Amino acid sequence: MSVPVLAIVGYSNAGKTTLMEGLIAALKAEGLRIAAIKHAHHQPQMDTPGKDSWRHKQAGASASLLVGPRQMMLVADLDAHPSPRQLADMFFADHDLVLAEGFASVPGPKLEVVRAVHSPERRCHGSDLLAVVTDRSEAESAVPALPLNDMAAVAAFVLAWLEGHGDD
Repeated sequence: MSVPVLAIVGYSNAGKTTLMEGLIAALKAEGLRIAAIKHAHHQPQMDTPGKDSWRHKQAGASASLLVGPRQMMLVADLDAHPSPRQLADMFFADHDLVLAEGFASVPGPKLEVVRAVHSPERRCHGSDLLAVVTDRSEAESAVPALPLNDMAAVAAFVLAWLEGHGDD
């Protein structure tokens, strides 16, 4: 059985990262091992220019792994844009849940953050959308609307999803 992956999606500045932080802390407090993946639309700076690991990559290595006493950083070339599911299977098989920030267009279970000031409409519709986490009324929604300011309620929803549908 593969590790469950749940995408946190929404418009820019809707509060995806804040929700991720809160969920990671709440679910870790429940004893779960959580991994996080962040989608970037631009190429981020992955290493420090001039350092040995950067120099290895510049010399032509297809991957460079920088290992410290308690953390590591992998910089590797990609032939294709991997999905959160592929990344979870490659790197996080020993985790209880992978939270993926972004990836709105990739198939898979999602929570959408919808804020009145930043979300003119919802981004996601259809069977992949499990719930909306919002500060506005979503009475017309076909999925549950969870209160944006109640992390315990959102975490309880995610825990219930893990118990019932975590292998989707």
